[in-house]
Amino acid sequence: MKHDCIIELNGVWTMFGKMTVHKDISLCLHGGEVLALVGGSGSGKTTLLRLMLGLNQPSRGSVSAFGRRLADFRQDELTLGRRRSGVLFQQGALFSALSVFENVALPLRELKTLPKDLIRELVMLKLKLVEIDPDNATKRPAELSGGMVKRVALARALVLDPELLFLDEPTAGLDPERAHGFVQLIKSLRQELHLTVVMVTHDVDTLLALADRIAVLAEQRLVALGSPWEVVDNPHPFVQSFFLGHRHRCAEESIRDFRDKLAQTRQVV
Repeated sequence: MKHDCIIELNGVWTMFGKMTVHKDISLCLHGGEVLALVGGSGSGKTTLLRLMLGLNQPSRGSVSAFGRRLADFRQDELTLGRRRSGVLFQQGALFSALSVFENVALPLRELKTLPKDLIRELVMLKLKLVEIDPDNATKRPAELSGGMVKRVALARALVLDPELLFLDEPTAGLDPERAHGFVQLIKSLRQELHLTVVMVTHDVDTLLALADRIAVLAEQRLVALGSPWEVVDNPHPFVQSFFLGHRHRCAEESIRDFRDKLAQTRQVV
């Protein structure tokens, strides 16, 4: 395993019966970066997340985390290892019967080692971190806006102070203003908490705002990997369709603006 890889995939194949999802995928997640996974429906983005978390094993190849192959972990080691990771699910996945406070407290209670006063302090600290007012702690998820649900789910993902954060469609279902606010929150938390982030998203504006590198899945393979601006220039048909399709006019303008600045920088150099 490369020394700078927090997670490394080596020649990974994923098959379910006769269906092949991934073919020979190799990928290194560097510490401190935001790596975005993009691809069409059924391309295996979420499956790749599950492999990284050790929830599934590859059919062939290996997945390593923090310097060890996940296949070599005992079950108790896998459980401990997952505490180093936080996951924000696409729709938040909050428990509807629990209050905001209890949703965020759940991972702490599962440790069965922390006193109530400390749990309360940690939960309220994380809610403050994601800009949720203390008055909302007693509310149920159904009483919250979509943006607040995302923030509460993010607080739960961060409550164990993970090194790794997995984001599954973090801005899905949010209007542009709330999506922008949520992206800015993730940006600031990434810097403040020194997080390494893996993000699945179909939103190009979110990609341009957050991603250091983008991995593009198509045809069961990794067809592009690099900085956003390297990937945008990749001639693969899916890449071009994804970034410059008619649905992404705002992103297309951002790409053109960046290319103009990049061209000016190269002229100076």
